[in-house]
Amino acid sequence: MVGGLCLLHSLTACQLASDKADLAIEIPDSYRVSRGEPDAALPPLDWWRNFRSRELTTLIEQAQLTNLDLAAASARIMQADAQARVAGAPLLPTADVNGSAEHSRASTNGAGSDSGGFGSPERNHLSLTLNASYEIDFWGKNRAALMSAKQLALASRYDREVVALTTVAAVATAYFQILSAQDRLRIARENLAAADRILNLIKQRQGVGTASALDIAQQEILVAQQRAAIPPLEIIVRQNIATLGVLMGQPPEYTVVRGGSLRALAVPRITPGLPSDLLLRRPDIREGEAQLASATANIANARAQLFPSISLTTESGFQSAALKSLFAAGAWQYAVAANLAQPIFHGGALLGNLDVQKGKQDETLQNYRKAVINSFADVERALIAVQQQARRETLQADVVRASRQAFDLSEARLREGTIDLVTLLITQQALFQALDTLAQVRLDRFLAVLSLYQALGGGWPPLEGDKPRGAHT
Repeated sequence: MVGGLCLLHSLTACQLASDKADLAIEIPDSYRVSRGEPDAALPPLDWWRNFRSRELTTLIEQAQLTNLDLAAASARIMQADAQARVAGAPLLPTADVNGSAEHSRASTNGAGSDSGGFGSPERNHLSLTLNASYEIDFWGKNRAALMSAKQLALASRYDREVVALTTVAAVATAYFQILSAQDRLRIARENLAAADRILNLIKQRQGVGTASALDIAQQEILVAQQRAAIPPLEIIVRQNIATLGVLMGQPPEYTVVRGGSLRALAVPRITPGLPSDLLLRRPDIREGEAQLASATANIANARAQLFPSISLTTESGFQSAALKSLFAAGAWQYAVAANLAQPIFHGGALLGNLDVQKGKQDETLQNYRKAVINSFADVERALIAVQQQARRETLQADVVRASRQAFDLSEARLREGTIDLVTLLITQQALFQALDTLAQVRLDRFLAVLSLYQALGGGWPPLEGDKPRGAHT
């Protein structure tokens, strides 16, 4: 009998193995933009500290504790764990205790009465029984259902990691937007002060007859433009503070952000590692892997439903007419039964369910393949952005230096009275635009670094002896 059970277990294992999908994913040896090294230092778990901002770290750590999306994801883990316990219940016997007490009185006057005036018309019936049943899981149906539920519970944990990474990235994005807007506000106010200073110089020249009303009007337009640029930047600051409040699970009115400048933050240098590392590091890929394993187990469950099911039932207990004799030896009774059920005709429902599960597995497989390939593309896009945004910031800084030099020379010549006011107006506009563009480029660079962290799956804890799974070349 033991040998037979071992054989059946081996058949079930073979069945599960045959249901596994062929992933057939080609993994590149390295990224095109950056040649990753296998032993290079990878982003730490608290990767956001690399930006060297104490306030950003505080905001992120607060969001990790109080974010409502994270709380909902934790609740989904609880549900998935409970569902796994439900799915595992059929692997164990079920037992119920039933007790009943009945008191009846028969009529002594009606026709057909058999008391004959001798027996009592009143009767008591007491019973206490234990019912137990167990389904022998020959074909692995219940084990497959449990495996599917466990994999979904594992997927829910990776889903929480995805939510956590998204939350951290959203907090950092909002904070960078605030700092950038504050930088641009300072630039706009400095530009406004410079434009006002030039306007006063032009008015002085008008007083001596070397400037016209048109010159003043043109400069007043530039002053008004700089003043009008301030409210949209105030909107960005205040709206992103409100966004941070939502991310931290609190009303925006209670959210206080000091801010500062993006120039005070460090730009982290990130080692991307190898593309194969993503299969173990990105939580969305690990979630897809668990979902695929769950779908595979569901196929095994659906196939096992085509085979006979064998169940054992037993009933044991006591029956008596009097409580004092309920547990006497003669009151004990029992029954044992075995049941075999073989599906014969269900209108194609069982085979249809099997095809449904195969279709779901194939859909999950394609989604998993897409997630893996998209992860490679995410890192590649982020690496390109980091590289090019750094170069763009350097070039834009050169534009600012040249524009400032031209403006300083123009203002000096204006004071000397040896410059065309049209040239002065052009140099002002060029400097003001170059300064604002540099602030926006610096924001784009920080967002590119943030996108690279997110594409890599956030921080990478050390994994001893782990090798990429789920794909092959």
